[in-house]
Amino acid sequence: MSVAPVTPEPTAIGVAGDRARVRYALLGAFFLVAGIWLAWSGTWLLGWEIDDLAINPRHWFGLIGIITAPFAHGSFEHLMTNTLPLGLLAALALYAYPLAVRYALPTIWLLSGIAVWLFARPSLHIGISGIVHGLMFFLFVIGLLRRDRLGIAISLVVFFLYGGMVMTVLPREENISFEYHLAGALAGLISAIVFRNRDPKSIRKRYDWEDEEIEPDTDDELELPRPTDVPVLWRRESAIVEDNESDEDNVIAFPGRRRDGGPTIH
Repeated sequence: MSVAPVTPEPTAIGVAGDRARVRYALLGAFFLVAGIWLAWSGTWLLGWEIDDLAINPRHWFGLIGIITAPFAHGSFEHLMTNTLPLGLLAALALYAYPLAVRYALPTIWLLSGIAVWLFARPSLHIGISGIVHGLMFFLFVIGLLRRDRLGIAISLVVFFLYGGMVMTVLPREENISFEYHLAGALAGLISAIVFRNRDPKSIRKRYDWEDEEIEPDTDDELELPRPTDVPVLWRRESAIVEDNESDEDNVIAFPGRRRDGGPTIH
């Protein structure tokens, strides 16, 4: 798929490219969701043991779970819980960052599984919730790092819908693998930092007023005059001329009190 940047104008080429991105995102998310449903259906119909697909930390036979554990789910409720967020986050990631996801999804898949095998509790870890956490953190962080309109919008939508995943990386319930959640979140964070420049940024819409040149204001009508240019209205012109000709200080004489004790005007 040839990836073109998202254009703000609804041109024929832009609309065709956007439709291709939408089809690519929906098909990719559909096949990913269909994969976990087929794996669960196969284990249920054929009677396979879930333990054989799980990650068993620090046991050599548990290494296969790094690849197979996301496809294994303990119950139908567990599968349904992961289906909607996986489909939505995968579709958003494939639409906004089709090139980066090609590297980010395998990185999240492998890094989270390896981290669980190395550091998790001695138990059986299954489910694709670690990948879901990785996609959520990937979408949120990469949008903040790229700072384009599409990335910021998706970051806000993802955090509004699944911001509660931030709390599930901490130990809350004994039968929930918070290690898988935490490892997936860290893998998504690393993938967002490493692969943030794989896709071209969306073209920014430019408005007409941004192309107008700002002309310097040369009109002096609104400028205040200097104090020396303001005429003194309460003095006679002859006194002003005399003051300009002499450098001595001007003293205004005021009438004093009369010596005869008569009234004075104040």
